[in-house]
Amino acid sequence: MENQEPKLTSASLLNERTEKIFRYLNAYNKMDVEKMIADFGDEIIFQNIMNSDKTMELQGVEEFKKQAIEALAYFSEREQSIESIIHKYNSTEIVINYRAIAAMDFPIGLKKGEVINLKGRSVFEFSADGKIRRLTDIV
Repeated sequence: MENQEPKLTSASLLNERTEKIFRYLNAYNKMDVEKMIADFGDEIIFQNIMNSDKTMELQGVEEFKKQAIEALAYFSEREQSIESIIHKYNSTEIVINYRAIAAMDFPIGLKKGEVINLKGRSVFEFSADGKIRRLTDIV
């Protein structure tokens, strides 16, 4: 059986991944950066892709943490909710609904108090020891 794709090995693995993703989103929604990074590997790679262009890439949990703390000032409220989950061999993709209220005026024209509603995807890639090693947000 050459060129066979690796397979998921157990339902418990999927449950563990799902729990980690839900913990991350819950912490994100509560603006709790420490809990957001609790399941990250030290060498986490974060990418943000908007309209097929990479707008940000960070490497390492400390760099992610620094940016996440800075981003707390951008919105007075924010919430990501999961619409669907797709598990693959070493990754899990979620489709999310995103809602936020701007806490400041942005150079792109968004004004303080305006509501943002987006739909996007997040892809979580996992290391062999179960840590989140890559997170890609796609809008």
